[in-house]
Amino acid sequence: MEGASGPFSPRTAEEVFKDFRGRRAGMIKALTTDVEKFFQQCDPEKENLCLYGLPNETWEVTLPAEEVPPELPEPALGINFARDGMDEKDWLALVAVHSDAWLLAVAFYFGARFGFDKDARRRLFNMINNLPTMYEVVTGAIKKQQTKEKAPSSGGKANSKSNSKKHPPPPHARPSSKLAAPPPPKAEDDEISGEDEEEEEHGNTLCGACGDNYANDEFWICCDICERWFHGECVKITPAKAEHIKQYKCPACSNKKSRLV
Repeated sequence: MEGASGPFSPRTAEEVFKDFRGRRAGMIKALTTDVEKFFQQCDPEKENLCLYGLPNETWEVTLPAEEVPPELPEPALGINFARDGMDEKDWLALVAVHSDAWLLAVAFYFGARFGFDKDARRRLFNMINNLPTMYEVVTGAIKKQQTKEKAPSSGGKANSKSNSKKHPPPPHARPSSKLAAPPPPKAEDDEISGEDEEEEEHGNTLCGACGDNYANDEFWICCDICERWFHGECVKITPAKAEHIKQYKCPACSNKKSRLV
């Protein structure tokens, strides 16, 4: 299946990781920003279907490869059969878990195929392990963990919620009550540690669409419904457009409302 595997000729751990990230980004889009399209394509009346992530950060739902053995490890079969028999969130989480397993299988298949030694395999695993799993991105588990770590020990629900909104905000995000006030002046001795802490907190912020970390000079926007942050580019929102949005709903939250109508 050329579309599912695609032309590929990496030889290093870094090149295999680049392929991993591309496939992962495509599958995250299917389960978040493109969830309505993904939902429709997973028709239970069709045959066994698989979700494939492609190296160019796109995805497709299609039948498994016909050749035996296939060129690459195969994703979970029959994800469409459970679509109408499960709660949607549980179904998406299940697909995400199987997708995590498939991505690892593909990455280490290439590692074996290209004869990676112990150090190359460890390097590849460490790069992969530094990213959150698809399950964490789709279910919001990584955000819950970050909020729990940053929540104050006392002060009530309102204070805890306010504190969790301080990180990001990434720069250039649209004006919102979610944005934190500028920090108070720091003592000279604390400047270095404060900068490191702020960089780490921003680095832990993940895009709800592609799952990548926060980076400087990128426009981000926060959904007023699910409270996840997104790259403006991932959800097709520009800074100019964001200025005129009173309440922003990400594609996933908008699609949920349309299916309930």
